Amino acid sequence: MRIYGVTGWKNAGKTGLMERLVAEITGRGLRVSTIKHAHHAFDVDQPGRDSYRHRAAGATEVLLASGKRFALMHELRDAPEPPLDALLSRLSPVDLVLIEGYKTAPHPKIEAYRAAAGNPLIAPGDATIRAVASDVPMELDRPVFDLDATRAIADFLLRELAL
Repeated sequence: MRIYGVTGWKNAGKTGLMERLVAEITGRGLRVSTIKHAHHAFDVDQPGRDSYRHRAAGATEVLLASGKRFALMHELRDAPEPPLDALLSRLSPVDLVLIEGYKTAPHPKIEAYRAAAGNPLIAPGDATIRAVASDVPMELDRPVFDLDATRAIADFLLRELAL
């Protein structure tokens, strides 16, 4: 599986870019999965539901399945967060895994940047950032795309990965 990341600070446009890239690349016939890193606690389950009750009772993993999808919830129970490689190994094979977040991981990335967010660019100090998708023009030592130029960004990313 090939992997490529979308990184940047909060409110930089990462999720919107991810969403557009998934639609663009799957529209070209490639199979895409995603991994999204969260810095906060989250729950995909709902209190009172049977699966929630299983986890609350102490289950390490609960797999919820239907005719439409399945979801595997794994409780860390104070164990350390798994490294990205361990999470990637749990995914079914696809052509491309797009990864949102994981700023310090060594995979190639595109940085999403919005000037109004007021954060500094990460790219100048990080060689894993291969291009920037920005809402303002800028001069850099790597390609800079308009943040909304989804097709051009997808073309670049797929060329980089020889897909």
